[in-house]
Amino acid sequence: MLERVWLVLDAFRPSGGPLRLVDVAERCHLPKSTALRLLTDLGELGVVVRKENRYYLGRRLFELGSIVPLERDLRHAALPFMHDLYEATGATTHLAVRDGLDVVYVEKIQRHDSPSLPSAVGGRLPLTCTGVGKALLAHAEAELLEEVLRRPLRRLTPHSIVDAARLKDEIRRIRTAGLAYEREEAQLGNACIAAPIFRGDAVVAALSISAPAARFHPARLAAAVKTAALGVSRHCSSPI
Repeated sequence: MLERVWLVLDAFRPSGGPLRLVDVAERCHLPKSTALRLLTDLGELGVVVRKENRYYLGRRLFELGSIVPLERDLRHAALPFMHDLYEATGATTHLAVRDGLDVVYVEKIQRHDSPSLPSAVGGRLPLTCTGVGKALLAHAEAELLEEVLRRPLRRLTPHSIVDAARLKDEIRRIRTAGLAYEREEAQLGNACIAAPIFRGDAVVAALSISAPAARFHPARLAAAVKTAALGVSRHCSSPI
């Protein structure tokens, strides 16, 4: 039962709704009667809301998500540095953590008229197609890279890295430079630069800025990104 409940909730990615009953049933591969029963039960708990025969994730999930300790503490530590980085560069700024073989975006700062990006707070993308993902992968345990390389590498654009040897070379460069670059690998026309965030010796998150590829000048941005990530790392590692 718990697995089915999670399937229903996960069906609302990436927008949170609205979804029709048939949409939920198809995404979860469940009979409509089962999907309806689960949605009704979740609605009674306030986890799902129904409006005009469309379903949305409910506010109670937002309340719970906002108090997840790791992400809450990371956001608190990172936000001042993210705002400084955004003001200094004018570029969309991201904070992300790893979940399995994906990155999950925890925070994002952007102009209201910024170009649309595939990143969204609470959304996820493959580790290997994003700057934050590659920064996390390069500084994680060796076993994680081995697991990634055992699987087919996912492709989001024609520029996504899908060759294992090329990815290994990229990871070595990231470890040496302390910075990860992504050029049109998650979305055509966009590029980013990222740096890892540490708590002690363990990588816990990554910080990045994204800009249109035509106006992407990493030599001008690298120091700012690295300095911001270092500031967050120091804050995260400070004794309470």
